[in-house]
Amino acid sequence: MRRRSRSTSASSRVAEARSALAEVLRGALTEREIEFEEAQPGAFLVKLPGSHKLATMAWLVVGDHSLHVEAFFCRRPDENHEAVYRWLLERNARMFAVSFAIDNVGDVYLVGRLPLSAVTVEDIDRVLGSVLTYSDDWFDTVLELGFRSSIEREWQWRVKRGESLRNLEAFAHLFDAAPPPAETPRTTDSPPGH
Repeated sequence: MRRRSRSTSASSRVAEARSALAEVLRGALTEREIEFEEAQPGAFLVKLPGSHKLATMAWLVVGDHSLHVEAFFCRRPDENHEAVYRWLLERNARMFAVSFAIDNVGDVYLVGRLPLSAVTVEDIDRVLGSVLTYSDDWFDTVLELGFRSSIEREWQWRVKRGESLRNLEAFAHLFDAAPPPAETPRTTDSPPGH
């Protein structure tokens, strides 16, 4: 009987720790006005808006012993797999809290685990900041390495049809002709044409 009561108390301590961390996560995300959805108790899907990558969706999942962090980075590269995966692995040693990983089909994710006992509001902020920084800052480079042919085809198709190249501007250096400059908004202080 003693054994059962020990495991029951251990289970109840784990459940309390999970519940407490879920509350900390809920509060931190709300306080920072980060868009999230709690898909089930302790499992938060967070939307991190970016500038290169429109948004990074990240999971924060409270487990029995750790907080699991996972964010989709990009689908399996179309080409140049070895160079893409090498580039990602070279960055792993310099990253905080998360690292790059691939799934069974080659899609790329940012993943990490933090012990429940070490997770604070500040840690959550740092981890989400890291996920957003790595995802947003390195997205264009990985697209260029692993999807260059697709980018070139899209560029040529848009040029041929006179379509906007605005969302391909980050890749203009790959082509002879740069996209037309973005129109600068006029202020009321300067007359038209000046």
